[in-house]
Amino acid sequence: MIWTGTWTAERLGVELSGEGIRDLLGLAVRRNPKRAHLLVSQVLGKHVPQRPDVVYGTGLGLGHRVRELLGEADTARAVVLGYAETATGLGHCVADGLGHAPYLHSTRRPVPGRPRAAGFEEEHSHHTSHLLLPADPELLTGDGPLVLVDDEFSTGRTVRNTIAALHRHHARDRYVVVALTDMRSAQDTAALEKFAAELGARIDVVALADGTLTLPPDALDRAAALIAEAEASAPAAAAQGTPDASSAPGDVVRVELPWPAGLPEGGRHGFTPEHRARLEAALPALADRLAAALPPGARRVLVLGTEELMYAPLRLADALTGSAGAGGGGGGVGEDVEVRYSTTTRSPVLAVDDPGYAIRHRITFPAHDTPADGPGPRYAYNVPPRGHHREPAFDAVVLLTDTAGDTPALHASDGLLARLAARTGRVVWAALPSAAPLPPPLHGPDFSSYPAQDCRWLLQDLSDVTLEAPTEEREEAIQRGGAHYAESLPVEYRPSPEYQRLFHAALDVSAARVARAVGAVTETVLAERGPRPVLVSLARAGTPVGVLMRRWARHAHGLELPHYAVSIVRGRGIDTTALRWLAAHHDPADVVFVDGWTGKGAITRELTEALRPFPAFSPELAVLADPGGCVRTYGTREDYLIPSACLNSTVSGLVSRTVLRTDLVGPGDFHGAKFYRDLAADDLSGHFLDTVAAHFPDVTAEATADARVLLAADRTPTWDGWRAVERISEEYGIGDVNLVKPGVGETTRVLLRRVPWRVLARRDAGADLDHVRLLAHQRGVSVEETDDLPYTCVGLIHPRYTRGATGGDGKAVS
Repeated sequence: MIWTGTWTAERLGVELSGEGIRDLLGLAVRRNPKRAHLLVSQVLGKHVPQRPDVVYGTGLGLGHRVRELLGEADTARAVVLGYAETATGLGHCVADGLGHAPYLHSTRRPVPGRPRAAGFEEEHSHHTSHLLLPADPELLTGDGPLVLVDDEFSTGRTVRNTIAALHRHHARDRYVVVALTDMRSAQDTAALEKFAAELGARIDVVALADGTLTLPPDALDRAAALIAEAEASAPAAAAQGTPDASSAPGDVVRVELPWPAGLPEGGRHGFTPEHRARLEAALPALADRLAAALPPGARRVLVLGTEELMYAPLRLADALTGSAGAGGGGGGVGEDVEVRYSTTTRSPVLAVDDPGYAIRHRITFPAHDTPADGPGPRYAYNVPPRGHHREPAFDAVVLLTDTAGDTPALHASDGLLARLAARTGRVVWAALPSAAPLPPPLHGPDFSSYPAQDCRWLLQDLSDVTLEAPTEEREEAIQRGGAHYAESLPVEYRPSPEYQRLFHAALDVSAARVARAVGAVTETVLAERGPRPVLVSLARAGTPVGVLMRRWARHAHGLELPHYAVSIVRGRGIDTTALRWLAAHHDPADVVFVDGWTGKGAITRELTEALRPFPAFSPELAVLADPGGCVRTYGTREDYLIPSACLNSTVSGLVSRTVLRTDLVGPGDFHGAKFYRDLAADDLSGHFLDTVAAHFPDVTAEATADARVLLAADRTPTWDGWRAVERISEEYGIGDVNLVKPGVGETTRVLLRRVPWRVLARRDAGADLDHVRLLAHQRGVSVEETDDLPYTCVGLIHPRYTRGATGGDGKAVS
């Protein structure tokens, strides 16, 4: 077999020697004014696609050697630090081999809001500055050994820079340097020994192989000439990865992976043993999801990571191989499938299609994240084009980015997805959640009129942004598909004196009834999800209920339950940044999602779908009232007036509905909302809570008994409400179930902030609908009484903007 350093050695005058060194390394010519050559590892999984078990096993083996060197006591206190970008995955694997040590790798990607622990320089690198951005500032302050991992140990200068920078902040007495190859000269070895003596610390070196590299004095000039000559003679299309004209581009399939909520995608901000255990548990399901997306009959599959994102793609590639061997449900994946792993890089290297050269193929594409050195070209190496005369192409490429890299540049016509599609039959792409810094929660009195202990809002404050639009203008935009309802807000009107009197009358009548339902649902939650559930209300209708449930737990059991409010948007899902925050601060298994009531069950369905990629969270929704028969955990299934449905922000802590708009909410942001401070004089939020809570002592026995009955009953959702909504939509020619709003609460909201068309009311509804009749009269909307509703009432939104909609008489609605 031809050594893959032959071409470079002959033309550059390089000599590479050492026992076994050529089995580990090839050579290539580098575009770098400081270094003419690139040592191309055969076992790293960066430039050369390799079997994932070889890559992972190599790193594990190095970790085992370090563990033997340190001994049990020091190993238990060790922290591992890897170097970006090339050794980020190798460092992870060494940490695994040590017995699951905490891990951090340097990064070239600054993160706003993430404090910098330290930094150092790598003089010979294409981009020299390294940042250390641990989420836990204590990660690098222990007194155990620090294990530094790089792919090659060439001069030792970078290691000395690193140790010097860290030693100034926190001195320790032992360091271990780990590399695949140790290429230092005798002078470099002496320099490290002298440096260690000056620090008063021990520095050990562990490497797979030792070697010597000799360069002629004119190596940089020779490299420049070789690059000019090669590029002049090679077709530009081959260098840039232009699609083969004889083959249509492959398809690109996006896969949503069930990535565990709150799990970092890499070690950029730290990776703990707990993180590692969660990843291990999730790998089979993740691999099966990828396997199912592969094309039938695929025999050669490349799993491609991106720059610093090396470890998770490696483990997924390895699991995909295991999944194939076990027949783990992957589409078309079997034991004869050849899986290879590599990653993209920022390092520019000459590509020469010669068996004696280490980098035979190059794909060039624009950067698709926000690195410190700004936009520029990036590269994927050794992905052969389809129809190559000597090498078979990959049948599929599995591309794994993080969410920070899911940008327009990735999807551009010259972006990485398009470049890969030109070289394979299918690109399977997934974005892993970036471990960006999590924003802090909001709380009163700065945001909302609730006391801070009652609720923390996992939202961002958009109070200074103009988001309100006239109701009819919003309705037309929503129904015509020109805007989503969560992209704007209805104008927040002050409730009239007449309507406030109605609210107070309703509260007087139903406060005890609400208190009993609060007690029943809270007791049910404590029995099934105790002992200390974390209440997470769906803002904003669920938030007053979450506060009341928290107060019941304190009243009845002396418990101070955490309570948060998060955003969920129909058709867009739940706030995933909020899920990450919850997973980082609580056990997801303790989280109980809370809402005010169910209508037809749209949010119940939305929550279930939104949480599929986050299986650590339970999709079970706890509600005060479940007239739609959509959930298992509820206080009552009666449809009656819950007074908090009568008002908007003035009964919900003066907080608006939640907002999700791409120009306001980025990938790492919470969804937004407004705090209407100017409505403080009309705020009844505290009055509502206090009035209901005042009835807790009177209804404790009844609520506890209700809970016992519920816990013993068959509470399987019936979905009667959904079937009724479908029937009404068909009978009235609406054609869109989203325009049918069942139940007293939803009907109230239709009258307050949408364009109402009709109200259907059960004939025996009585005083529960006094406020609905008042609002309908004010809006000029007819109330039709009927006998065949499972709800007390149903509100119909005007379908005049929906093409093809007809009225109840079969006539088209204009």
